[in-house]
Amino acid sequence: MQEFIELDRQLFLFLNTLGNTSFDHFWLLISNKWIWIPLYAIFLFILAKNFKLKSLVFILIFIAVGITISDQLAGIFKVSVARLRPCHDSTLISIMRTVECGGSYGFYSSHASNSFFLASFLSILLKKKFGWFPYFLFVWAFVVSYSRIYLGVHFPFDIAMGALVGFLLGGLFATLAQRTIYKH
Repeated sequence: MQEFIELDRQLFLFLNTLGNTSFDHFWLLISNKWIWIPLYAIFLFILAKNFKLKSLVFILIFIAVGITISDQLAGIFKVSVARLRPCHDSTLISIMRTVECGGSYGFYSSHASNSFFLASFLSILLKKKFGWFPYFLFVWAFVVSYSRIYLGVHFPFDIAMGALVGFLLGGLFATLAQRTIYKH
């Protein structure tokens, strides 16, 4: 396990130190959840155009519950696992780029979990109507997730675990939403 943790640290340092102060503001924006409100509005518009009102309400409920679970699970894991964020790790502080720093613990990334939840959920619901849409969604989720490494707040494994949890929850909730929609 120690070898895996060391590999994760080395991969973090490689990816994190690729950064440049010229791009810090860009990655801070990418990581900011409020900057994505227009994109969420577009997602809502696409859903509204493709589903009846009753189905749309069910979809929005499943999204709200799924994101809440995704986010709260990340919080539970952060406290339970208690793995320090890179920006709080005294052995890394002098050799990494710190652009932003969050709470003490970072395993696993709620940014990655929530963005991959949405990517998975919306891909399943809309892939038949928009074949290209899943590609866009997963690139977006990946970029948001990478921003957390760039900024110095998550290790790559924090991101990978968050992405996996979000992907699985998104698939589960999309399946439940489809069953509910087609049942009614």
